[in-house]
Amino acid sequence: GITYLDHAGSALFPESLLKAFTDDLRSNVYGNPHSQNISSKLTYDTIEHVRYRILQHFHTTAEDYTIIFTSGCTAALKLVAEAFPWIPEGTKQPSSRFCYLTDSHTSVVGMRGITASMDVLSVPIKPKEILLAEKNSLPAEEQNCTTPHLFSYPAQSNFSGTKYPLSWIQDIKCGKLCPIKIPGKWFVLLDAASYVSSSPLDLGVHQADFIPISFYKIFGFPTGVGALLVNNRIAPLLRKTYFGGGTAAAYLAGEDFYFPRKSIAERFEDGTVSFLDIIALKHGFDVLEKLTGGMEKIKQHTFVLAHYTYTVLSTLKYANGAPVVRIYSDTDFSNPDVQGPIINFNVLDENGEVIGFSQVDKMASLYNIHIRTGCFCNTGACQMHLDISNEDIQRNLQAGHVCGDDIDLVDGHPTGSVRISFGYMSSFEDAQTFLKFIIATRLSKSDTEIPFQSSVTKLTTESVPDVHPPFNNADKLSPVPHIWDKELRNNSSVTRTTGTWQPPEAEAESIRAAVSETAVPTYRRGGKPITVTHIYLYPIKSCSAFEVTEWPVGNQGLLYDRNWMVVNQNGVCITQKQEPRLCLVNPSIDLKKKLMVISAEGVDPISVSLEENTGKEVVICESKVCSHRVKTYDCGERIAGWFSVFLGRPCRLIRQSSDRKNGSHQKNTKGLASATNISLSLVNEAQYLLINVASILQLKEHISARLEEPLEMEELIRRFRANIVISAPESFEEEEWAEISIGALCFQVVGPCTRCQIICIDQQSGERNKEFLQSLSTARGRKTNFGIYLMNQPLRSSLPDTLSVGAEVLPVLKENTEIQPPTSSEEKCSG
Repeated sequence: GITYLDHAGSALFPESLLKAFTDDLRSNVYGNPHSQNISSKLTYDTIEHVRYRILQHFHTTAEDYTIIFTSGCTAALKLVAEAFPWIPEGTKQPSSRFCYLTDSHTSVVGMRGITASMDVLSVPIKPKEILLAEKNSLPAEEQNCTTPHLFSYPAQSNFSGTKYPLSWIQDIKCGKLCPIKIPGKWFVLLDAASYVSSSPLDLGVHQADFIPISFYKIFGFPTGVGALLVNNRIAPLLRKTYFGGGTAAAYLAGEDFYFPRKSIAERFEDGTVSFLDIIALKHGFDVLEKLTGGMEKIKQHTFVLAHYTYTVLSTLKYANGAPVVRIYSDTDFSNPDVQGPIINFNVLDENGEVIGFSQVDKMASLYNIHIRTGCFCNTGACQMHLDISNEDIQRNLQAGHVCGDDIDLVDGHPTGSVRISFGYMSSFEDAQTFLKFIIATRLSKSDTEIPFQSSVTKLTTESVPDVHPPFNNADKLSPVPHIWDKELRNNSSVTRTTGTWQPPEAEAESIRAAVSETAVPTYRRGGKPITVTHIYLYPIKSCSAFEVTEWPVGNQGLLYDRNWMVVNQNGVCITQKQEPRLCLVNPSIDLKKKLMVISAEGVDPISVSLEENTGKEVVICESKVCSHRVKTYDCGERIAGWFSVFLGRPCRLIRQSSDRKNGSHQKNTKGLASATNISLSLVNEAQYLLINVASILQLKEHISARLEEPLEMEELIRRFRANIVISAPESFEEEEWAEISIGALCFQVVGPCTRCQIICIDQQSGERNKEFLQSLSTARGRKTNFGIYLMNQPLRSSLPDTLSVGAEVLPVLKENTEIQPPTSSEEKCSG
């Protein structure tokens, strides 16, 4: 099953909540609350009941607070920034200030964009500075100033789970604490989105002026509704310029006349509220109370789990005494009043170096553990805990790192971290599963593990300890099976050059132009020739490979490679990550008959025409592959029924449209001719993926040792789902290439392939074995890179653009790279 540990991101909804809600919808008719009919009156009354239920949940009443429904916490924060009665710079009165704790969500910090447009200064306050705020208290004669200022802070950090004192609310409002020394009246915005998901909030005691919340953090469903709780003492001071449907008591279309509704809620709820989502909240409160007994019990339950996990995690050590993790926390997890159920950390290796969060996330996915990684929309806390300077943030951006990507290390320094969080549905078993995962992937009884090294450039990363006992050397397989010796001998008819290779001048110029206008290629010298041993294409994304010995090359890569993909009923791409049985679907292409035949065990084969359907009835739709938008069209009911029957779930087959007027899947690739837009099929990253037999052999020995059982070479090659397999003499030497030519074709290397859990799936059976990704990570020294991505730049040559098994591969090395003499296996192990 799934171990879900991202409750700070979203709670999970119980089945009983959905049932209660859908039963309600089946039993009642809810109309637009702005109408006056019976069904609309029912909606209006139910919404008002939900408002009272929310106030009751936070231990307050309609006399003290008003509920304004929004689309979420972010929209509530934006509303405060727009409506607060700011006094700008340049007036006769002292101007307002917007102060916020640096340990705040992006949506809080983003309020400064609105205040800046109103000529109001924003002042960030570090958590340590607020503790010194008593020194900022004003003399009595300056305390009568009425200029409004706003201070925002989170009740609970969404980064570390630190709970900031709710007593600050009253201390700031009464002047005991002053965020900055300036005359005026302070109002407090308490960002409670993270806090209220697992802790009770008593607004009868802690009367903040504004409290934004998102209900999916509490219930998991619905996800499209939040609220702003506004203290009625400040509500009349709020200003509003725009007025939407339902907010006006009267207005004129022909003149500048508008009179707002008396109710604060109706005045600020522009248009029709999301009334069915609001009605769902009633059932959320009912179910939460029934399942848990209330927020105090949730607080105690989740803290016990966090305390246990923190205690074990913080005591894990390597054999050399080094800690396995570095935890980012301001507390020792001893008190639920100051610490929430969030643990933030980075995993370390034996030398204290951080293992990137992206790598940890991939390994966790093998164990079906769902975690959160990155900076969690809280750059301030991330900088504070990871010691990242402002200059570092800007340099990381220049290096290509943006919020939410998987660039986890820049120059060896982490750009983010790993976060686990518990909710009311979490169990002791969830905590144990997570801890077992950390122990299984980081700690081992085996004595030494040496990371694989490229024969060209030594890796600088340290080894990752093995999970399994050491392998008996007596059981090792022959490093090169006889079948591969035979296959390589069969390629001996290919012309081999043992001396220095110099391409014809015209060809060389074309290669240089395709790669870079400034690069001076350094060609690989000497050594055994390199040849293509296998060619695979994957007509249907994530389905089985179709092996060929010779195949035409199109403008998107191998002809028909990943031209089709399977999608679910919502049009979202299905891959082997979600449906491993896709690997059992075998597409084959007959170029003469212009057909793709799809077969699978237990069902009759079905064929699809290779000729694109260009009829008027074809509807071109937009789909997504990773972050790329692609134009596609549906392949029809017959083929959709075939896939739905085989996979046992509703799905459809779609094909990429070649209609350039509708756009194409393109990628600007660094290093290629400046005006070149590379056209892609339904691939994730690049047109081709290349792997090296020598690299596979080295990895094969490592995995066999950990599994203590032999592995077939063919099985390993198919797991890595490459287009081109080559026979370079040295393992991982392909990682030092800048470009290669194969016959008349020239390819640029655009980067390494970072592997995911798909390599854990046996492509013949669909069975998973997480050992493969773990072994790759161990073998490569914490990395999961294997193989290189290529982009094709066809040469201006009379030769046909065809890729063939047996063709010689001529690589060009990266600049400033020297090829070292191959070292023996003993030297590699000792390095």
